[in-house]
Amino acid sequence: MKTFSQRKIVQNLGLGLVTASLFSAFIYLSDMGIELKWLNTLMALGAFWLLLHIPKQAVLFSGFFIGLFWFYWVGYSFKYTDMPLGVPLVALAFAFAYMLIFGILALSERAWVRAILLFGLSYVVILDFNWMQLSLPFVESYIGIYKWQLAVVLFALSADEFIPKKRYKPLALAALLFAINWQGYPPREDAPLKIKLVETHIDQSQKWKHSMLLPTVEMVFKEITDATQEGYDLIVFPESVLPLFLNKNKKLLEELQLLSSDIDIVLGALLYENGHNFNVAYHFDKEGHYEIAKKVVLVPFGEYIPLPDFARKMINDAFFEGGNDFLAAKEPTDFTIEGVKFRVAICYEATTDALYVNNPKYMIAISNNAWFAPSIEPTLQNLLLRYYARRHATTIYHSANYKGSGIIK
Repeated sequence: MKTFSQRKIVQNLGLGLVTASLFSAFIYLSDMGIELKWLNTLMALGAFWLLLHIPKQAVLFSGFFIGLFWFYWVGYSFKYTDMPLGVPLVALAFAFAYMLIFGILALSERAWVRAILLFGLSYVVILDFNWMQLSLPFVESYIGIYKWQLAVVLFALSADEFIPKKRYKPLALAALLFAINWQGYPPREDAPLKIKLVETHIDQSQKWKHSMLLPTVEMVFKEITDATQEGYDLIVFPESVLPLFLNKNKKLLEELQLLSSDIDIVLGALLYENGHNFNVAYHFDKEGHYEIAKKVVLVPFGEYIPLPDFARKMINDAFFEGGNDFLAAKEPTDFTIEGVKFRVAICYEATTDALYVNNPKYMIAISNNAWFAPSIEPTLQNLLLRYYARRHATTIYHSANYKGSGIIK
């Protein structure tokens, strides 16, 4: 027979699981093609209410499951190394990390104190990984995604503590009316160009094999030829669609310059420059010239290790065969194509504020999501791109390997 203590743990475990499920369900529903604003609104409000009111132990459990439900896929890249155990270990690391992060709410039982702490957490970025945006559950709901609207939601869900009579406590929810996105978001326009976004489906385990290079190049050439014949002004390929240091392959560069005589081409590849590696996007224009956009924001633990030098060297030696981190540019790059300016973002950096300086009207984003196939990662990325597109009034043209290509507003 279970003791009172055991029953309490089971109860709190259940509350934590329900809270995390409500907080995460919009991602999984979107992954299945289900996006109902009324349902997303109710689930998100329910999740936030629970985070503000459930027992301390349940808060810890909810943080654990939120970390797991949102980021179980991060370690999938270990499938392509000699350490497959890294997959579950990284998933557990994220679960425990977010258990500690959301566990800050367990410092108090008071809902208004938790509301302040939770709003403070919306500004916290751990190890340069910023995909836990607390307003994201509202991105396809009736509630707005701006910080002030999150503050209003947290106030409305915690203000009942200041209303002495129980029958009047629901009146606190009236404040939610001010968080509703009555005005919508700033309008986003389509670029005045005919743009072809190529979505490739190259398995990550095959992508870097030498035997795949020729078929990949042939595929790129065919897509360019077809797009030219179909009258497109611009064709965009995914991140590292050409898995090589393109600037060191003069023959391939010359062939791409010839192909661009009737269509602008943007594609992802690598750059080797002054002894350093860069993950870049190349733009070939109709004049036979090309330019390069280097990444500004690197992927933490993917392209660089966000730790002190001694720890960075140890990890690179242990997991990346002593390879060096990629280097990043100091500021974003814009490509001007047919007189239209596009901000250029490569994968992860398209979901960071650093790439939206001066609120670019148009953005070209390229990604390789095959590292995390099959998972919810492309869906979560897409939701984040919508979040940034709406906040900055930017129209995003996204080309991805595996899943996620499309125009995002």
